[in-house]
Amino acid sequence: MTPAGFSMLVVINVIILGGLAYGMSRALDWSANRQPPSVTLDAELLAGLSETPSPPADRTPTPTSPAHTSTPNLPADLPTPFPVTDLAQGLILLALDDGGNSHLFAYQPQDSGSGQPLPLARLISGPWDDITPALSPDGQRVAFASNRNGYWDLYLLDLPSGQLTRLTDSLAYEAAPSWSPDGQWLVYEAYRNENLDILIQSISDPGEPLLLADHPAADYSPAWSPGGRQITFVSNRSGEPEIWLVDLDKTEDQRYLNISQNPLGAERHPAWSPDGSLLAWSSDLDGVHTLIVQEINWPADAGTPVAGARRWNPGSGDWPVWSADGATLLALLDAPQHTYLTAYPVHTPGLAMPPLALPASASGLSWGSAAIALPLREPFRQAAALTPDPLWSPILTALPDDSGGRYLLSPLEDIQAPSPLLHDLVDESFQALRLHIATDSGWDFLATLENAYVPLTAMLDPGQRVDWLYTGRAIAFTTLPVSAGWVAMVREDIGPQTYWRVYVRARFQDGSAGIPMHEQSWDFNARYSGDTVAYEQGGALLEGVLPGYWIDFTRLAVAYGWERLPAQSEWRADYGAARFNEFVFTSGLDWQNAMLELYPAEVLVTPSPVVPATRTLTPTPRWYQTPTPTLTPTPRPTLTPAP
Repeated sequence: MTPAGFSMLVVINVIILGGLAYGMSRALDWSANRQPPSVTLDAELLAGLSETPSPPADRTPTPTSPAHTSTPNLPADLPTPFPVTDLAQGLILLALDDGGNSHLFAYQPQDSGSGQPLPLARLISGPWDDITPALSPDGQRVAFASNRNGYWDLYLLDLPSGQLTRLTDSLAYEAAPSWSPDGQWLVYEAYRNENLDILIQSISDPGEPLLLADHPAADYSPAWSPGGRQITFVSNRSGEPEIWLVDLDKTEDQRYLNISQNPLGAERHPAWSPDGSLLAWSSDLDGVHTLIVQEINWPADAGTPVAGARRWNPGSGDWPVWSADGATLLALLDAPQHTYLTAYPVHTPGLAMPPLALPASASGLSWGSAAIALPLREPFRQAAALTPDPLWSPILTALPDDSGGRYLLSPLEDIQAPSPLLHDLVDESFQALRLHIATDSGWDFLATLENAYVPLTAMLDPGQRVDWLYTGRAIAFTTLPVSAGWVAMVREDIGPQTYWRVYVRARFQDGSAGIPMHEQSWDFNARYSGDTVAYEQGGALLEGVLPGYWIDFTRLAVAYGWERLPAQSEWRADYGAARFNEFVFTSGLDWQNAMLELYPAEVLVTPSPVVPATRTLTPTPRWYQTPTPTLTPTPRPTLTPAP
């Protein structure tokens, strides 16, 4: 560096240091002389802080709370809070799973004038199934379907006396009745000629029923309008389940009208309001079961209603039924493993009754102006007091204290599986379930398993590292009957998760076992059909409804404690990730605690090393890399003197 450059650098440094010293001195003087501003809080100001501001001239003053906080006034156009719905205006009837069968139960959560509410009480008991109850308009009788004589027929239960009357007598499946407004007729679904049809039957003069619709599509779940001349039902004649209306006063070509017109969802269970001005149903869209209410605009000549009326959503649920005053909708709310009973106000947002957990799955719901005398009469009292025998009882080979603090695995007799073993607490439940489904279906569905217990040394597919099969509390039935057409799956989206309802085909297709399929089943093989949409979606819905009689295995398994699992997120690309064939007996445990019943904790916390088949490769030397790194000299900048 030249002398001139050095002198210039010294001058610059002196200027910078002088500026910094001056700035620091000014800052110190400012902080020393600065005083915080003083504020005097007089009495008027203190009083104003605790008072409620005066409302505007066009608002009504709102009283203040004890904490002296102001309450904002609501705009006049907002709806006022709705009152709590009175649930004492009728009797609630449910068909609930009960000891391996389904029976009728009555429920009245509030006092209906008898002096006390009616808890959930069984009305009928026996080794048969009773489903789809419907209260008569006068509240004196209940129409329902039962297979107590070996086949599904319609029966009438007289509530005042408890007397039972058989209405129909045929080998065909008959269920889901709905009363005419005068109580003299029933409309119901029936399985004839391998198809679900709608029939009408007289109560006073039973004879040959009338066929309402002769169509190759499945028609089911009818509901008679309060006016008496229209009937709604569910049909897939448009390619998917929709709500249709038939006008009894119209000719054949002008009789039917699609009410729902919703190609994006699957509709089910229509229900009329008491005055006939509203129609409610359940719609399944993107995993949410939504209740839909639509206005029915009747023309002046009382003909077919005008489509395109106002439609809204009171809440989530299925199987809606109306209160006697038409102000409330009662509905079932299905969760993956449980069923709840809830209610919604129709004309205001909110919840009329918090979800009430039911003890079992439901296959029917009705609510109407009726009452049961308390105390219960003898037929009802005996049924209500009955305690069903347990479906199974665990028999332990050895107590945990006698086997190192853990449970043992029990062998499964006459079961074909890679490891025919199950947890000692659940093997009796599995054998009881196996016997039940074999008795109902006529063939031993669970005799061959894809997997039962899987030892830790066995590797499952990717994504199944923490599968329940390792706990001995899960089974996976073989998928061979699926390819043979003896097992069908119905897709059920519940929220963001996909579940599967498994149906087992009855060996004897005479109506003595199972019920007809109502939903379209899922075809996994459609992904190989060349259809790009089916390939990306992991399959497709089968066209139409599968014919024949089927047994709901998923529902039966729940009665024995076996729950289904949701499909994994990659199930559309991976067939095994669908997990439709796996059922788990959790007993309320999570996977880790279930594993600790068989293994010590060290098994879960100590990773097992995986030795590769070949040695780990070493880096390959490259021509542009040197084995020993060397420093590269960096030239320092030099000052070029000015000429």
